[in-house]
Amino acid sequence: MAKIRKVSALALIGAVALTAAGCSSASGGGSSDSGEFTYWSMWKEGEAQQKVVAQAIADFEKETGIEVNVQWQGRDNLKKTVPTLNTNKVPDLVDGSFAKTAPVLAETGQAKPLTEAYAADVDGEKAGELIPEAYLEDDVLTVEGEDAPWMLPYSLSSDAIWFNKAAHPELAKNPPQSWDDFLATMDEMKAAGETPIAIDGDVAGYNAYWYTSAMVGLAGPGSLREMAADKTGKAWDDPEALEAAQMIEELVKGDYFIDGYNASKWPAQQQVWADDKAVMLFNGTWIPTETGPYAADGFEYSSFPFPTLGDTARADFVGFAVPARAKNAENAEKFAAFFLNKKYQDALGSEAKIIPIRADAAVSEEMSTVKEALDEADSYYMQNDGISFPGYTEKLLWPALSDLVLGKTDAKTFVETMKTGQVDYWEQNS
Repeated sequence: MAKIRKVSALALIGAVALTAAGCSSASGGGSSDSGEFTYWSMWKEGEAQQKVVAQAIADFEKETGIEVNVQWQGRDNLKKTVPTLNTNKVPDLVDGSFAKTAPVLAETGQAKPLTEAYAADVDGEKAGELIPEAYLEDDVLTVEGEDAPWMLPYSLSSDAIWFNKAAHPELAKNPPQSWDDFLATMDEMKAAGETPIAIDGDVAGYNAYWYTSAMVGLAGPGSLREMAADKTGKAWDDPEALEAAQMIEELVKGDYFIDGYNASKWPAQQQVWADDKAVMLFNGTWIPTETGPYAADGFEYSSFPFPTLGDTARADFVGFAVPARAKNAENAEKFAAFFLNKKYQDALGSEAKIIPIRADAAVSEEMSTVKEALDEADSYYMQNDGISFPGYTEKLLWPALSDLVLGKTDAKTFVETMKTGQVDYWEQNS
């Protein structure tokens, strides 16, 4: 299994520049002489993000003469890529979130270092220098033994507690700053006959946000990832592990979650929230775009960070990766860098309403509160606190956390489940 190592941004950029200066083509990849490459996209045709990518493809083809054979696969693009990784049918370029891409490509040694993409000139700067250094200070984008990252991010995703500013201006003026403040605020909502939190309990990844955020707030970024790496499972004896679980148990026992959340099917509850039938929704930065078509008239999207995080914020990379056996890797890298042009970064922010990776790109009003939290943060963490061990989240962490969030188990039982389950996981994956 490939071990992903951390490198500083300055060292990373320097290594990329030196490597690029000494070679004329990406190592292990195909030649641009082919005049084409295949791209399996995470976006579906018609999505706002897809429209931006499609425009970039059209411009790239016109400017370079390189044909892009794109398939708009949707969120299953990486799942469909896995069976092709050791064949001659592997796509040349894929994209996705770090949480989905790292276990499939980086941890398995199936990702190509993007030396040329990072060294490419974009708007007069190296592409790698357009990624804010703060996000790379503790990054996990370079596989041990390589001098360039395996992913070129083009956007960020984060999470936040979303609400309708028009209906609850008090949350915009004075959001909860501590866990006790958060509970007190929700008690006031209940007293006023309001439902505090909508949650689609059948989405395990969403359920996991609560514990991950609580744990990071208590023990800092990387704490959950370090616990997951402990093959003895004893790391789960740390008091913060139980305390974070008890915080989630408080939410369940306090009846702060919407009625029926443990028996509904996504997107039922986020639709209820967007119709002003619940006050808050803890979810990702895609929520304004995703719920916009059915939001109540006059709905004004706003948000505040999870109340125990302090100066820490979640920042997940979404970006391009090139499989190791890609035949047209050089062309794929050229397009990956091309997409960091400000024209497309601005479009991602203003039209697709997501957060571009470039600090100088446009950001929509809906994303302004999240962007502000990211800009003010002193440290960052990723979804699942950066855990990328293959199968760990899907088979162990998420099921256990869902049981906790759904009220099927208590905090102490959750911790014991993780301790014993983690020992079994590492016995099977070492």
